[in-house]
Amino acid sequence: MEDLNKNNKTEEKKEKFVLFAISYGDEEAANKSLDELALLIDTAGATEKDRLIQNRDIPEYTTYFGKGKIDELKMLLWDNECDGIVCDDELSPVQAKNLEEALDTKVLDRTQIILDIFAKHASTSEGKLQVELAMLKYRLSRLTGAGKSMSRLGGGIGTRGPGEKKLETDRRLINKRVARLRKELMSLQAHRDVTRVKRIRNNIPTIAIVGYTNAGKSTLINKLTNSDILAKDKLFATLDPTTRNLKLHSGQEVIITDTVGFINKLPHNLIDAFRSTLEEAKYADIIFHVVDASSKDRELQMQVVYNTLEVLGIMNKTVITLFNKCDKFDDYSELRDTKASKSLIISAKEDIGIENVKMVLEDILRKEKIFLERLIPYKEASNLSIIRSKGEIIQEDYRNDGIYIKAYVPKEIYGRCAGLIDKESL
Repeated sequence: MEDLNKNNKTEEKKEKFVLFAISYGDEEAANKSLDELALLIDTAGATEKDRLIQNRDIPEYTTYFGKGKIDELKMLLWDNECDGIVCDDELSPVQAKNLEEALDTKVLDRTQIILDIFAKHASTSEGKLQVELAMLKYRLSRLTGAGKSMSRLGGGIGTRGPGEKKLETDRRLINKRVARLRKELMSLQAHRDVTRVKRIRNNIPTIAIVGYTNAGKSTLINKLTNSDILAKDKLFATLDPTTRNLKLHSGQEVIITDTVGFINKLPHNLIDAFRSTLEEAKYADIIFHVVDASSKDRELQMQVVYNTLEVLGIMNKTVITLFNKCDKFDDYSELRDTKASKSLIISAKEDIGIENVKMVLEDILRKEKIFLERLIPYKEASNLSIIRSKGEIIQEDYRNDGIYIKAYVPKEIYGRCAGLIDKESL
């Protein structure tokens, strides 16, 4: 009974919100977007008590909703004893301020919820710096006339991160802090660039895993590399990018990098702040696009991923789309991605299709190599270790006059081996 009472107390402490949005001619789409917003606030530690949608061509410039709907919002707040309201779009400073004054309650928007989740989940120093930069840039434009809302917030969602006292200082100090954050992030970026150049020199292919949040990217990288990255059925469960090594059956080594999940209406400040880590996909040789095949909104989610990649300037890459969670989906005939080089059906959690992913990856990497057939004199045996580490040996035979090999090697390695004895000349 004591534990039950504790659970009830914990539940009572969760903030309660009314969600609201505008339908631009498609109320079903607006409701789906609010369903996702409800998952976001749940991840942030709050709960949805009610929702309200208004059909409009454009939002009201000063209050987002019209007067009648604002009155309805007030009634819903009162009836449900809510702590505030959350808009599915990013509110302008004027809209947020006027809604706060009209409803006398906490007013948040989708951007603030996402920023709050990022602040909650950031664990590395770089991740925390990026989140703080995004939050400061978002709130900088909202400092004018924000004293009332800041004093009302007190705590809870929308107050994580750098802290409200810091945000009440003047713009000059905040801009100074933003400049310092940028400088620190540039230093970390320089270190990442050095690591990337080293990988290129060592001819190690890189794979970037991208996808909508909660599509199963972390579970996939765990299965591929036998890792133990945090994988939860929550939005943005893992925030900080993770890099792991994978050795394929051929002996080929590759680097796999997990990236932060994408989401519809991803805040532009967040994209800018996380650009350095998101752009890891820009320098990858191959992109794994993980899709939740069981989601009814997978087509929209796939489009969001491709749109975000385009914003980041990541195009013309070899993309392998992995339709994940096939154990929760029956009709595979509907699964297609016309923008991908190849599509596969998998379940990372149930270990279905993972070996096929590795085989396809090996095939694609092999096509980038040159077939080499040579007899290597024993005095040149050092070349064999290079071929073994950088390429894929198909046949290796030790003979009286040298080591006969058949292998697939990168172009650079092929050039280094060009002077060795050709098997055909023997």
